[in-house]
Amino acid sequence: MIRQQFSENWSLRNDFRVAFERGSDNDQSFFVGLDEDGRTANRVTYSSESAANIYNLTADVLGRFSTGSVQHQLLFGMNWSLLDNFNNFGIDLAELAPLDIYDPVYRQPPIGRIDTVFEDNSRQTNSFGIYLQDQIAIADNLKLLLGGRFDLFEQRIDDFLSDTEDTQSGNAFTPRVGIVYQPIPAISLYASYSQSFNPTEGRSATGEVFEPERGTQYEIGVKADLNDQLAATLALYNLTRSNLLTVDPDDSRFSIQTGEQRSQGIELDLSGEILPGWNLIAGYAYTDARITEDNTFESGNRLANAPEHLFNLWTTYEIQSGDLRGLGFGLGLFYVGERTGDLDNSFEVPGYLRTDVALFYRRDRLRVALNIRNLFDENYFVSVSGRDSVLRGDPFTISGTVSWEF
Repeated sequence: MIRQQFSENWSLRNDFRVAFERGSDNDQSFFVGLDEDGRTANRVTYSSESAANIYNLTADVLGRFSTGSVQHQLLFGMNWSLLDNFNNFGIDLAELAPLDIYDPVYRQPPIGRIDTVFEDNSRQTNSFGIYLQDQIAIADNLKLLLGGRFDLFEQRIDDFLSDTEDTQSGNAFTPRVGIVYQPIPAISLYASYSQSFNPTEGRSATGEVFEPERGTQYEIGVKADLNDQLAATLALYNLTRSNLLTVDPDDSRFSIQTGEQRSQGIELDLSGEILPGWNLIAGYAYTDARITEDNTFESGNRLANAPEHLFNLWTTYEIQSGDLRGLGFGLGLFYVGERTGDLDNSFEVPGYLRTDVALFYRRDRLRVALNIRNLFDENYFVSVSGRDSVLRGDPFTISGTVSWEF
C-alpha cells in the first residue's frame, strides 16, 4: 500500500494486490447417497484441480474541507479487479465398496471403474467501479453520510466439456445513505440504507442473460459508551436479496430469476475493559432468515444453516502487577441454535455450545500461549449441505504458540 500526503487535509492511497492460488485433490472419497435402509452409503473417489489468478487495484483520494460552518470528509476512488480461474472436477478413479455408516469396514478394495468429468471450465471476470462518498458534519452532534458507487463488469465462461463460450456484461449504481445523531456525547443514534449487486452466471431457457443479484438493506441502531472503557451496540436490520435463481417450472434443466430471500433481526454487542486487566467481548444475534419468493420451495421456509439464535462470549484476565504480571487466562463460550438443514425444511440440525479456554503469558517482547478448543469435546456440526453431507466441528484440540516481537 502506498499513501501520499499532499497537505494536512488531502491524501492519496493506492493499493495493488496479486494472488495466485492452486489447488489439487486426488483419491478423495465422496458420498453419493444412502440406500433405502438408511445406513448403506455409496461412495466413489474423485479428483479435482483448480487455479486462480486474482488482481485487485484500489486508488482513492481523501479530503477534508468546509463549506461555511459545515465540515466535509470526502472520499473519491476507483477499484479494478480481474479474476481468472480454472476448475476441473471429476469422478474418475474408482467406485468404492458401500460403507455401513453404523458399522463401517474401511480399506475395502474398489469394485469398479468410473470415468466421469462433471466440470471443466475457465471463467474470467473483469470489473471496474467508481465510488464517491461525503461524510457531512452538519453540527457537532449530527452527521450525514451520502455516497454512491457505479460498477461495470464483463465475464467470459469457457466450457471445455460442451466446447462453448458464454459472455455477459452489466452495470449498476448502488447508493448508500446514513445519519448519526448524538443527543448526549455517550449516545449515538444511527440509521442507514444501502444497496448492493453481484453478477449472476448463466442464461435462461430462452438464452437471456441473467440480471445481477440485488440487495437492499435497512439498519437502525444505538451505540452507547457505558464508561471510558466499555461500549455497547444494539442494531435492528432488514436485508432483502432479489434476482436469485430458481428452477424454471417449464424446464427443470434451466433457471429463472424469481427468487427472493429476506433476513431480518437484532444484534447486540458489548466490548471493552470491565476492570483493569479484565476484558470482555460478547454478542447476541437473533436472525429471521426466510424465503419470500421461489418456484421450488414454500414461501416462508427458513434458510438453511441460518440459526435463529447465536451467542458468543470471550473474556480474558491478565495479572497487572507482581511477580506474575503478564500471566493471563481466557474463557470463551460459543452457542449456535438449532438450524434447518435444507431449503425444504425437511430436517433440523441440532444446536451446540462450545467452550474454549486459554492460558497465556507475555512480558516485554515475549508471548507464550496455550489454547484449548472444544474443552468438553462437544460433538457438533458446523454446517450442513444435505442429509448425507455435513461438516463436523473440531474435537478437543490443544495448540501452543511462542512468539517474539522485533
